[in-house]
Amino acid sequence: MKTFRQRVLSGEVLSGTWLNLASTLTTEIAGRAGFDWVLIDREHGAGDQESLLYQLQAIHSTAACPIVRLPCNDAARVKLTLDLGAGGIMIPYVNNAEEARHAVAGLRYPPQGIRGVARFSRAAGFGMDFETYFARANETLVTVVQIETVEAVEKCEEIAAVDGVDVLFVGPLDLSVNMGIPQQFNDHDFRAAIRKVIAVAKEAGKAAGTLVMGAEQLPAALADGYTFLAAASDGSMVANGMKNLAAAFAAAKSLTG
Repeated sequence: MKTFRQRVLSGEVLSGTWLNLASTLTTEIAGRAGFDWVLIDREHGAGDQESLLYQLQAIHSTAACPIVRLPCNDAARVKLTLDLGAGGIMIPYVNNAEEARHAVAGLRYPPQGIRGVARFSRAAGFGMDFETYFARANETLVTVVQIETVEAVEKCEEIAAVDGVDVLFVGPLDLSVNMGIPQQFNDHDFRAAIRKVIAVAKEAGKAAGTLVMGAEQLPAALADGYTFLAAASDGSMVANGMKNLAAAFAAAKSLTG
């Protein structure tokens, strides 16, 4: 049976969603809904280290792989997050091969990396699964690096060539802002940039990923060649559902005078 990382690198289309509310309930709902992976957002999300633990516990009973996005490329934060039981890490603003190698090193035990070893972590079953976890972690944890700047696009070949980088994940909003064309996702230059990243990832045997705002955007993203795809977020789904319901109430009240 393939590991999740093997599925990522095989080019399988894997479905995900964003979790930015720091809610254990929406985390569990997402896992039970049938997503292949979920992204627990520690860069822009509402949570802290304690809420992260609870979210990882909530997702544990489901089939979804928990990927955690950190606020920066910090090996100490990576270590703490992996020890809680994350299945992979997403690092924002990776601009070159050196930064990509640093990201990968944080996920791997020596000699392949710099991750500190702890026998009694949650990830290692509080010591009860340590030997198995220690033997397999370097080959099973997923490293996702975000392509969000002009420099990253220019250097995406060297980033993709780094052993251990599994997903080149386009951050569409940040990339468009950094290109000076905020939210102009159909702009010729923006489209050229993402086509380059997708082609480079495929050529290197890595996955290309991105976040789309809703289900209606999924066919186009798949046609572009993305395979590691996330759609919407728990926050946006709750907010849009509430807004639509309130609008329905307002419309119904207007009909009654």
